[in-house]
Amino acid sequence: MTPLDDVPYTIYVVDDDDDFRESLVWLLQSHGYLVQAFASAESFLSICEQVLFGCLLVDVRMPGASGLDLHERLVNGGIHVPTLVMSGHGDLNMAISAFRKGVVDFLVKPLDDVYLFSRIDHCVAVEKENKRRMQRSEDATRRLNRLTSREREVFDGILAGMLNKQIADHLGISIKTVEVHRSRVMEKIGATSVIELARFGLAAKPSDT
Repeated sequence: MTPLDDVPYTIYVVDDDDDFRESLVWLLQSHGYLVQAFASAESFLSICEQVLFGCLLVDVRMPGASGLDLHERLVNGGIHVPTLVMSGHGDLNMAISAFRKGVVDFLVKPLDDVYLFSRIDHCVAVEKENKRRMQRSEDATRRLNRLTSREREVFDGILAGMLNKQIADHLGISIKTVEVHRSRVMEKIGATSVIELARFGLAAKPSDT
């Protein structure tokens, strides 16, 4: 697994105004951000097969797909990237529509640099926490999937608060066998207590095992 801090956080700028786009790219790069710029929603969508880690700064009104169209296409495609929508017009109805579609904020041009960077910092913090949560979930799922079917049954019994004797009666096996499976469960998951087992159970994604 790639360490989270080693994954570059990228600002994706999508705007059909060449001068504005180049100026915004320069501003972001001067503050140390990795930036990729696109003149249309369609050109940005062409890279979206890869996993995106960053935030999207997109103009509302563009030829072809609009900024909100782009946001919706990403969401519908299962690509969730924090989106900051930009507009040269302070249209209240448009802003309300943007928020209802799940964008992080609606920014009016010319952009307030201080506010812009505060919103980007917010996106960075949220995205990093989301990635950490996803990595914890994937790690827990991998560990749970190491369990055999019987070990998973014992694991489920432990999480249900059952004693070894209750698990043995429920599964129709001996207490000694439960103890062996319990030991293997703890070893495979890397837990030292029932509390740690419960944390894994809560963090893991649903398993087919």
